[in-house]
Amino acid sequence: MSFDPYIHFQGNCRAAMQAYQAIFGGELQLMTYAEAPDASPEMQASDRIMHGSLYVGGRSLMGSDFPPGFEGDPQQAVTISHEAASDAEARRITAALADGGAMIMEYQPTFWSDGFAMLKDRFGTHWMISAPWRQP
Repeated sequence: MSFDPYIHFQGNCRAAMQAYQAIFGGELQLMTYAEAPDASPEMQASDRIMHGSLYVGGRSLMGSDFPPGFEGDPQQAVTISHEAASDAEARRITAALADGGAMIMEYQPTFWSDGFAMLKDRFGTHWMISAPWRQP
């Protein structure tokens, strides 16, 4: 069993998921509300994402926009944690996610890892990025 994050966006899901694919790689699938078989006229006129999945390394990061006509709530209180394959990769990912966002904790060594950072990206998603776990 695994748990995969599902992020809700306020109209910028496509841009966010495409940015995450550029950063992490993988296969991206996007479906708009307009593509739903029973889409209402309002949904048929929308380019908002009803469901998106980014498949990377046997896991998925999923997301969607709130439906047309619903603003929805901004993201809060959930952080996506990612352990990179190396310190260099963790630094690259941190820099890419931080572009246009806000650093909460700058990338730095910790007692458990050669590097760790906390940030909120330009789409409002909170991240914790770390280099591989350092064994005591």
